Amino acid sequence: MAITKPPPPRAAASAEEPGKPGKPGTPEESQARHLNSPLVLTMVLVLAVLAQGPIRRMLGVPVMQSWMTVFVAVVVQALPFLVLGVLLSAAIAVFVPPSFFVRALPKRPALAVPVAGAAGAVLPGCECASVPVAGALVRRGVTPAAALAFLLSAPAINPIVLTATAVAFPGNPEMVLARLVASLLVACAMGWLWLRLGRADWLRPPARSSYEGQGRGAAFWGSVRHDVMHAGGFLVLGAMAAATLKAVVPQAWLRTAADNPVVSVLALAVLAVLLSICSEADAFVAASLTQFSLTARLTFLVVGPMIDLKLFAMQAGTFGRSFALRFAPATFVLAVLVSVLTGAVLL
Repeated sequence: MAITKPPPPRAAASAEEPGKPGKPGTPEESQARHLNSPLVLTMVLVLAVLAQGPIRRMLGVPVMQSWMTVFVAVVVQALPFLVLGVLLSAAIAVFVPPSFFVRALPKRPALAVPVAGAAGAVLPGCECASVPVAGALVRRGVTPAAALAFLLSAPAINPIVLTATAVAFPGNPEMVLARLVASLLVACAMGWLWLRLGRADWLRPPARSSYEGQGRGAAFWGSVRHDVMHAGGFLVLGAMAAATLKAVVPQAWLRTAADNPVVSVLALAVLAVLLSICSEADAFVAASLTQFSLTARLTFLVVGPMIDLKLFAMQAGTFGRSFALRFAPATFVLAVLVSVLTGAVLL
């Protein structure tokens, strides 16, 4: 008589069948294991309530009180300019047709570069908005050199940024002129440099904007939500860094770095890249770094809106990594050099 093997247990077999409700490894169970945002927020609030005693004692320490004072001051001063800049940049990106820029720029690329750079002075927008706008210009036939000049100048010399700089440096009005001159020089120089040395195979044709094809209202509010979340987050990080430098880092260290002209300029240039603060708010962070010279702080204000971590990622995503790996280092070096020269003349 033949002996047959018993069938495997049903439970073991069913454990390997994907896609059935209630079984391990199903999408429903995977979703249940993931924490959603409201739950995380609720847990954080509950923990804050439970730990309010230690939190109060920690905030009562003089160092933390100084930290909170600087942090709140920077955020409160910068937030109105950031929100206004995001609203205006979203309106321009959505309601101003890119064909307007094509008609407004000269046909000769060498002349289109300074015109596009100067256009940044009348078109508000942070660096988060300037990258997709520059991509749209290239996609619609604007010479890349002019689009890149606009990309660099618009976040640095628009009316919102210059007004914020004047408010942040009430005792140094020359800082506004120095920022305008240095940023415009860098933007035009990089445009002409690309016109001279740039190659078509380095620049990937930009993809269509994610908001194209939507209604104007939906595109506007989508752009506002995106920029507020990103720019607001970087503002908070920048304010935290400025407060930490003021309240936690030993003053002797800061004085040592600030007393060396070369070290102070390079330190704030690198800090601008790492902090990635929105250009509508960076003047208030720079103004709080009182240990450093005006020239070093000018370098911070010129470098930040032109090349930082988030801008490098956005440029690589819009124009390609080959472009970003060449364009970003050149922009950084030129921005530092021009800032030092401008500071020596105007500050």
